[in-house]
Amino acid sequence: MGSGGAVVTLIGGNLGPLGGKLWGGAKREGAGFLLGPLVPPILRVRPCSRGPSLFLTRYLKRPPSIGSPASGIPSPNTGLGLPRNTTMCGFIGIYGPDGADVATEIYEGLLAVQHRGQDAAGITTFADKFNVKKGNGLVVEVFNEDNMARLRGHLGVGHVRYPTAGGSRDEDAQPFHHTFPVGVAMVHNGNVTNFKELSDRRFKSGGVRLNSSCDLEVILWVFQEGLAETIRERGKIDADGVFDAVRRVYKEVKGAYSVCATIADVGMVAFRDPFGIKPICFGERTNQAGTSFACASESVVLDVNGYTRTHDIGPGEALFVDADRQIQTRHLEAQPHRPCVFELVYFARPDSFLDDISVYKTRKRFGEALGKQWRESGAPTPDVVIPVPDSSRDAAMAVAQELDLPYREGLVKNRYIGRTFIMPDQTSRSDSIRRKLNPIPLEFKDKNVLLVDDSIVRGNTSRRIVTMARASGARNVYFGVTSPPLKAPCPYGIDMASKREFIATDRDNEAIADSLGVDHLIYLSREAMNAAARKGNEKIEKFCNACFNGEYPTGDITVERLQAIEAERSCQRDNVPVH
Repeated sequence: MGSGGAVVTLIGGNLGPLGGKLWGGAKREGAGFLLGPLVPPILRVRPCSRGPSLFLTRYLKRPPSIGSPASGIPSPNTGLGLPRNTTMCGFIGIYGPDGADVATEIYEGLLAVQHRGQDAAGITTFADKFNVKKGNGLVVEVFNEDNMARLRGHLGVGHVRYPTAGGSRDEDAQPFHHTFPVGVAMVHNGNVTNFKELSDRRFKSGGVRLNSSCDLEVILWVFQEGLAETIRERGKIDADGVFDAVRRVYKEVKGAYSVCATIADVGMVAFRDPFGIKPICFGERTNQAGTSFACASESVVLDVNGYTRTHDIGPGEALFVDADRQIQTRHLEAQPHRPCVFELVYFARPDSFLDDISVYKTRKRFGEALGKQWRESGAPTPDVVIPVPDSSRDAAMAVAQELDLPYREGLVKNRYIGRTFIMPDQTSRSDSIRRKLNPIPLEFKDKNVLLVDDSIVRGNTSRRIVTMARASGARNVYFGVTSPPLKAPCPYGIDMASKREFIATDRDNEAIADSLGVDHLIYLSREAMNAAARKGNEKIEKFCNACFNGEYPTGDITVERLQAIEAERSCQRDNVPVH
């Protein structure tokens, strides 16, 4: 253990009288510790998804980094490598008035972002201690009246996750929480691109084995290291200390991420990666109970709970609400803003605002641009425009208006079937397409039909829809896509990593049309897509287009890293170990 002292291990969450003596002046505050001016023994805590396990080492002149050999943590390794829970997720964090219970609001917020993840859901609240409920399934499946009643507290975070192969384990469900140096519960959306390096260099080599394959655990460890450093130097956690901890995350953790964390008896912090790739917004609400604060992946979460959106957290920016409910913001490490354009194309709800951009209006502009492109290209004239529900409806209406054509609902969606794009394997996707969509034959019979969709990834859904359209009597089937061809893997949190999966890989437009079985195909140009997106907020010079052009804004995505991601994802989908 470094200086040769013995390690004392305490199992359980309460140190009791012994703990007070060992800590020599440390005071238990809720789920954490406020430390006196003397440097205390070092407490090490494994993530609490499996219950607290506290490790005390003897006094050291300087606390070792969490994960150093001196930490002596023999926690089990559940599999390192690239994070398996690499997902597009949704989250909410709420800091309510003293005495309030925020779990119901968090539940409502998670319902509002259920489209971002149907695989798992979780809520963690704080009222003298952390209260946790999370598991696999939809929000309405994970939570019930009994477990909601136990989620007491005025501080809380919630999360939904979509399924990825190999990433549906209970250990990977968020929120995560640690209780040293203070209690922190954390959620995130995105992907840590240097997860493996951090796992091996900072943790595995230092004797720490992560309890999950979720990259949030790395962010949480690094953040807690920063808080521990603050307590060692200042004896307390203040706003400067919280911002220093976020700055430490920015220094070590690469990739795309938006994060919200509640800190027991301290406050709530939200921050965004230096390029601002993943969205996060903040809002306030004042009523008879008092003033509440909330952060979320999408503004619709604030809307459904009656909050006013006051702030879109910028690239490299952190926002902290302290115990006195004072708001402070700091730009800690801003790079050029590169928000993900695929959020506007596909993921976000149309009634949301991302970076002050209306998703609904942007999709209408995508449709207008596609309509102009269709007309100017000399493409055949359709009789009717039919959307592929749901996320392409707004754009399809705009296409129809631009081409002066009737708009018809020709495909009926079963709303109780999850998104096929985020189904974990090919068999699941193929089996679900017919269950998900059913044609109305009278809208297809003897017509030249223009089907409009927001994107084509693998082509499975599109191919089956074209088959249904022809079986319903369509004379000709045309296809318009309100985004460019997807050609490059996304290392930032969208589960379409393997280049071999893209229908556009090594195919030109004619070959793609042939593969889909359509008579004519047009993709919206990348220039037109970006121009339409920028009209919503001209302060944004560029959007992340990595999945369309292979240009990765973070600058750390090498060919070798992409190959490793593809190998990892392929092994996960085939359900075999990664070597």
